[in-house]
Amino acid sequence: MSTTQLPISKKKKYRDMTPEELEIAIEENKKIYDEHFDLVFMKSLCEEVIEMLKIYFRPVFVGFDEMPERNNPDRPIIYACNHSGMAFPWDAIVFATGVMQKHNYDMSRLFRPLAAPMLSASRLMNPFLLTDIWKRVGAIDATGLNFETMMHYQESNVMIYPEGVPGIGKGFNNKYKLQTFSTSMIRMAIKYQTDIIGISCINGEYINPGSYSIEPLNRLVQKIGIPFLPVAIITPLLLLQPWLFYYAWPAKLTYVMGNRYSPSKMVNKPWEEVTQEDIKKVRDEIQSDMQVELDRGVEEYGKKPFHVKEVIRNHVKYWRSLPYWTPLGWPALFSEYDRRYYRERALPTRITRGLFRFWYIVWKNPIIIAYFLPIIGWIPLLFRGLWGRRKVKPWEGSKVK
Repeated sequence: MSTTQLPISKKKKYRDMTPEELEIAIEENKKIYDEHFDLVFMKSLCEEVIEMLKIYFRPVFVGFDEMPERNNPDRPIIYACNHSGMAFPWDAIVFATGVMQKHNYDMSRLFRPLAAPMLSASRLMNPFLLTDIWKRVGAIDATGLNFETMMHYQESNVMIYPEGVPGIGKGFNNKYKLQTFSTSMIRMAIKYQTDIIGISCINGEYINPGSYSIEPLNRLVQKIGIPFLPVAIITPLLLLQPWLFYYAWPAKLTYVMGNRYSPSKMVNKPWEEVTQEDIKKVRDEIQSDMQVELDRGVEEYGKKPFHVKEVIRNHVKYWRSLPYWTPLGWPALFSEYDRRYYRERALPTRITRGLFRFWYIVWKNPIIIAYFLPIIGWIPLLFRGLWGRRKVKPWEGSKVK
């Protein structure tokens, strides 16, 4: 097919489209709703894998007993949360799956997250090379057209981290300091007359404490699909123990439901008359208020980011599940789940059955050994993570609409 035969929406960038062209593009793009999302996969992953992580992070959800109703029944609410600096996004994983479990996976009450495209572009940015985890659990690449398309989604609400990649690469010296929000969230809320609800993540900054950002180094690693490389005492050890790439400290993750904002009422004018300056003004006002909410949450829930005594109690209470719920056991936990789901075409159950089971899992997944091999372990991991990404068709036997 020649270029002239392609629909107009295929030839223009999102920002340059007319309203008519954008409408065509949105209709063409609605395939993103279902092409990867697998609710059964998400439930199984939560029960068999994320449950182990919850023992480690001990999440607390404040204000999530009832999820808010839509102010505009035809448009999704936009949830907005702060990023945790210089850490693999374990905080986002624990939050999303924890809320899903809390509300029995009722997607009409919940949300689909918009995630940085860099996370799904490289298998290395999937935890322990788990195949397509972000999109399989419902995440959508955070592009302008995808965001616009999701504002027409009827099945659930939308979740966004408005700080973007700068939020996770801000360094421990800027902990809990919100980076400049993107204006897309405000623009969509005004255009579609829907509300924004703020969420504060507390103690997530301590998933990787004492790590700092060096911009030239970040630009270098971004060329291979890694958004940033934290610089800390532990960084040189990455060569000796590759599993530390995904390491996390046992921060007690606390999530607080914040204020509700109505940007369309804050500008009080028709969408066609709203200017970029109007959008920025609303953005700054909401960001300022969310910063106050975040500071208040840190004051109330962030004084003991680790709760060391609780960590010790969990080691005693859950000793039969060691090492799976600690970072040392995560390579085995995720690798075995991936193997059984995609190769055996079965919903994994009872993965964790004690220490002896661990060695069986290693035998079945020899790639696990690479995570603990100094220097040379990086060779198979980088090959599989960067160049050996396999296109796996969803297991249709598990998928439900």
